Amino acid sequence: MTSTALETTIHPTAVVDSRAQLGQGVQIGPFSVIGPDVQLGAGCQIGPHVVIDGRVTMGSGNRIFPGACIGLEPQDLKYGGAPTEVVMGDDNTIRECVTINRATADGEQTRLGNGNLLMAYSHVGHNCLLGDRIVVANSVAIAGHVVIGDRAVIGGVLGIHQFVHIGKLAMVGGMSRIDRDVPPFAIVEGHPGRLRGLNRIGLKRNGLVDREGGAELKQLLAVWNRLYRSHEVLAEALVHIRAETLLPASEELCSFLEASIAPGRRGPLPHQR
Repeated sequence: MTSTALETTIHPTAVVDSRAQLGQGVQIGPFSVIGPDVQLGAGCQIGPHVVIDGRVTMGSGNRIFPGACIGLEPQDLKYGGAPTEVVMGDDNTIRECVTINRATADGEQTRLGNGNLLMAYSHVGHNCLLGDRIVVANSVAIAGHVVIGDRAVIGGVLGIHQFVHIGKLAMVGGMSRIDRDVPPFAIVEGHPGRLRGLNRIGLKRNGLVDREGGAELKQLLAVWNRLYRSHEVLAEALVHIRAETLLPASEELCSFLEASIAPGRRGPLPHQR
């Protein structure tokens, strides 16, 4: 091993471009490849046989396990060679053979926040936006332009269709087919995915049960029942719910659904592409 005064260690078999920027205490394992436009924050651990290339910016404390590939060209026939990016926050764990592709068009990014766990063989497509503390289980294929909110849990061996949005604290059951938006706080499971109810365990673990003396959860349950267990059309139910003063959880749910049913939310129409 080679070592610098900053305790950065690079295995002799690794290929690290001299233009790459490595923070203090970065560790790079055997046979890994680090490209010229890569920035690794302090304390990042890069395991064996990892490829990080293209414009990639990582924060501190990220752990990248063997075989992962980050920042390579998007799997998108529209890609024309633009210098797009992958931007990652702090303390993420990227397990074996995960792939994270950079974005497609000039000036665009694929982004991950902080504290996420991506398990082995999962794929994050171009232009995806992932928040914080998300768990993505093994062999999940996330298509392009997908948005996943904070603390969502995505079960294993499933596919998420392009342009789908998954709300915060949602839970998606394994081996599901996710071809439409998943509301915040929801449990979705099936092929195709169907709403099964509120993620009560996730809500409890994240303290929502106790907020406002329990009033926030009580209101969320009432809003949920009006949206999904009444005879009202979703858009009409949202209008009626908006007549009330909403606490943060209900506001999060309603705002998500309003954006979800807005015209053009899933990208341009075929004749506009």
